[in-house]
Amino acid sequence: MTIKHKTKTRSNFPTRILYTMFRVANLENSVAFYQEALGMTELRRENFTEGRFTLVFMGYGEEASEAVIELTYNWDKEHYQHGTRYGHVALEVKDVYATSQQLKAAGVTVLRDPGPMSYAVDETGHKEIIAFIEDPDGYKIELIQASV
Repeated sequence: MTIKHKTKTRSNFPTRILYTMFRVANLENSVAFYQEALGMTELRRENFTEGRFTLVFMGYGEEASEAVIELTYNWDKEHYQHGTRYGHVALEVKDVYATSQQLKAAGVTVLRDPGPMSYAVDETGHKEIIAFIEDPDGYKIELIQASV
């Protein structure tokens, strides 16, 4: 895509990320995962009877100021395939080692044990410490050690 005109004012650009949407196969299992394993709060739930779907918004803070995750449950769909372009959601944690150990003990699938990214060093020589987990629908979630 080539942008022919560069806007000098940012007044028409988006101002923040609102949410990331995941289609889920079992709404209550997914809500429980995000609440119990990751400590999110169910912020709101909307049922659309005519459209036959339910939306549940999960997050760590108010939607007015924080990005959240939207879990979409289509009442008549039992299985989804993940697209090959989807990557993952990243969450910051204070101690990626302790968090991963706690999640693994709770039965959460840890796809990549915590450790430094040997191939990703920033200009100061800092290596990110990360782990990857998986939610009940197979979505990948990266846990990133908070910078001190």
